[in-house]
Amino acid sequence: MALKHEPTAPYHSAQDALRILETVAQHSAGVTDAEIAHQTGLATDRLTTVLRMLRREGYVEQAADGSYVTGTALNRLGATHGHDDALRAQLQHTLDQLRDSVGAAIYMSRYVDGEIHVTQCADSAATPAVNEWVDFRSAAHASAIGKSLLGQLDHNSRRDHLSRHKLARLTSRTITNERLLLSHLETQPATVPVLDLQEYAVGTVCAAVPITAGSTVGCLALSLPLRHAHRLRQAADRLNRGAAPVLLSLAI
Repeated sequence: MALKHEPTAPYHSAQDALRILETVAQHSAGVTDAEIAHQTGLATDRLTTVLRMLRREGYVEQAADGSYVTGTALNRLGATHGHDDALRAQLQHTLDQLRDSVGAAIYMSRYVDGEIHVTQCADSAATPAVNEWVDFRSAAHASAIGKSLLGQLDHNSRRDHLSRHKLARLTSRTITNERLLLSHLETQPATVPVLDLQEYAVGTVCAAVPITAGSTVGCLALSLPLRHAHRLRQAADRLNRGAAPVLLSLAI
């Protein structure tokens, strides 16, 4: 399976965060923001923004004298023992924060061995998850999750997936023409969230943004009931801006 790598804003944020964490980790006794700025070359405003995110996610902590040291989240993810459990817990923490910030159910999905897997979800009574009335693995052509994942594959890998999963009509809005679907995937900008406007389920709208770490294709997605459709694009933009901590967790 070949991938198409195109940088988006969350990737740049994650890269800046990794540079900061490398600097902090080199100073076990603590390092000031001025020293971090000098060593990373980041502008003050940019540094302040990323440091705020790193503190919120528990990757760095600020000592009484104002210097920065590594935080508990970074130490847990950096440990060999229990890494997978620590990663899952950290991702769930981030997804829960995104759910509350965006005001929508949030999903983490990956494309593994030719199939879609929704690996984690953050929902609540106020932000219920979509009713998975058709297995997401069979609905890539109709869901924002599926289209985001397929969009990160090359043309032949997309066709291979579609050859194994019939383009069933799930609603009146579902695209069932393979040529039309492939054309949409080809022209979808990597930096623009993929939308699902009642293509998977009547009464639900969704959006997804790519999350690719290494050779693993993934995405973050959200779902909203139709009565909140007017919030979809704004929510999708907030989801995209909030994707950096997820990328960071996967990169550590």
